[in-house]
Amino acid sequence: MLADLQAYKGAGQEIRDAIQNPNDIQLQEKAWNSVCPLVVRLKRFYEFSLRLEKALQSLLESLTCPPYTPTQHLEREQALAKEFAEILHFTLRFDELKMRNPAIQNDFSYYRRTISRNRINNMHLDIENEVNNEMANRMSLFYAEATPMLKTLSNATTYFVSENKTLPIENTTDCLSTMASICKVMLETPEYRSRFTSEETLMFCMRVMVGVIILYDHVHPVGAFSKTSKIDLVRFIYHCSIVASFCSQMKGCIKVLKEQPPDTVEGLLNALRFTTKHLNDESTSKQIRAMLQ
Repeated sequence: MLADLQAYKGAGQEIRDAIQNPNDIQLQEKAWNSVCPLVVRLKRFYEFSLRLEKALQSLLESLTCPPYTPTQHLEREQALAKEFAEILHFTLRFDELKMRNPAIQNDFSYYRRTISRNRINNMHLDIENEVNNEMANRMSLFYAEATPMLKTLSNATTYFVSENKTLPIENTTDCLSTMASICKVMLETPEYRSRFTSEETLMFCMRVMVGVIILYDHVHPVGAFSKTSKIDLVRFIYHCSIVASFCSQMKGCIKVLKEQPPDTVEGLLNALRFTTKHLNDESTSKQIRAMLQ
């Protein structure tokens, strides 16, 4: 799935040629024939997000149910916790690739405009059997998000909490904050960092940490940015200009960010900018908001 997204080149040139030469039937057909298989690919990505949504809710149910505490769950069901982390890692990676590829929305916009024009002219195209108007509307909402996969998981987590009213919300938030803390410790502690065998393992921990913080921010009443939150978001989004009293607490995560390629760090910060819920709350530090602008 990620390789397919990474190889996505789009039909930008074909679309431009068709728009600039509206009376050239051959160019219109060339653009349409280039876009249609891409739309089918985008549909596959969207449908996969629905599968992830169900999987995440199932994992949350297993990792938060009584009588065990979140910590006990994470110790007892390490394979499930790892699967949860794998989903978050995939999600952050997918959204990073999507944000770098404006061709996705351009292609889909062209597809929708063409379908609408043909509908007005009472024409039916074969691809409408694959991506009908209802599916196109849902896909449009999905790809309009800066981080569509993460938005899907955030909504899924919120829905899980709202539907399980007998389950204390702390079971979910404590599970997420514990996972964030585990990632932070692994990134900050030299003993653990030395065991990482590849750069991808480092990025795995960073993506999972960012992912669980965003999910936490969506379900916790005051979010991840408040001083009363169990997650200290400052640890990994502040730069060296932060006040000295925080420096000792955030050195590890700041170092992790600075060692990464700028585009990788930017993708994680963009996820925090565009997918969190409480960033603009009054309880959020002005410094945090400034660093994420």
